[in-house]
Amino acid sequence: MIDLPSLSHLCALTDDTGVLQHAIGPIPNRAFGYCTDDIARALAVAATRLQLDPLDANADLILRTSLAYLAHAILPSGEFHNFMSHERTWLDDVGTEDSFGRAIYGLGMAVAKVADNDVRAVAHRLLASALPNVANLRYVRAYAYAGTGASWAFPTMPEAAGPMAEARDALLHAYASEHSAQWDWFEPELTYDNARLPEALLRIGRALGDQRAIDVGLRTLAFLRKIVIEENMFVPIGNEGWYPRGGVRARYAQQPLEATAMVEAQLAAYAITQDPQDYAVATLAHGWFTGQNTAGLVLARGGGCCDGLSEDSVNPNMGAESTLAYLMSAYALKHASPPSA
Repeated sequence: MIDLPSLSHLCALTDDTGVLQHAIGPIPNRAFGYCTDDIARALAVAATRLQLDPLDANADLILRTSLAYLAHAILPSGEFHNFMSHERTWLDDVGTEDSFGRAIYGLGMAVAKVADNDVRAVAHRLLASALPNVANLRYVRAYAYAGTGASWAFPTMPEAAGPMAEARDALLHAYASEHSAQWDWFEPELTYDNARLPEALLRIGRALGDQRAIDVGLRTLAFLRKIVIEENMFVPIGNEGWYPRGGVRARYAQQPLEATAMVEAQLAAYAITQDPQDYAVATLAHGWFTGQNTAGLVLARGGGCCDGLSEDSVNPNMGAESTLAYLMSAYALKHASPPSA
């Protein structure tokens, strides 16, 4: 049974502008301000929480605050600013591709999940303005985030079909260029947010009825799973060196976003295959937060999450990315229907 973690720490990190990026221990660190990456994640978390508890006033406030930030961040071109100082000054002319893709991800989930028609209409309008820019992306993770967001919105936004197809084609092209019998992957290196790449193909393939995308999504997820599941434990690729093809995989520092990506990718696979093993791996990845990890240490505390795991300790800071990763992992699992006994 997956517990429904509290939003208390996320509320502590959130002011009337949005969720602050970083923390000093459990205390918000205002020095680094805000970013679209985390605001989009907060939007997705709040929308998912409200599906589970429509009367959660904290989730509703976080949802509306996050949507207001994105409405401010969007540029006339449909791109987004990313970084804002605590003094509410934009720190860039235009944000990164990853932040753009994550904005699409958050807005797509809001369009799919928000019950309030007026609030959902704002997310719909922002998403419609942003979607044409998917065609200008260059990096596979940005395509994956954007394609996943578009797939969430697609049932009520037919115009999301084109951007989904563009993301699918980019991912399949990357796969065709890099995969081999020994390396069934999209890139010559496993780096960050790895499971988001197969997840995108699974969700896009299901939305568009594209069996080729589904097949590659399942195959690459299986390849990743063989690497990061060790003796019934999720051991993500560490960011101290990653895992280059033919090289040695880094084991530390392990990041919370890897566990969440694996949870959501496995749930996407489970929705297609109905294989209880896919659901089981999702629960296994979520267990990383609660002590089922190489150090046997708990990272999730009071609705927050520590920022990473080393060989024998946790990073005590509980910033937005980590906290949102934990919350999304728990809420996504709670929302999924487990296999029948």
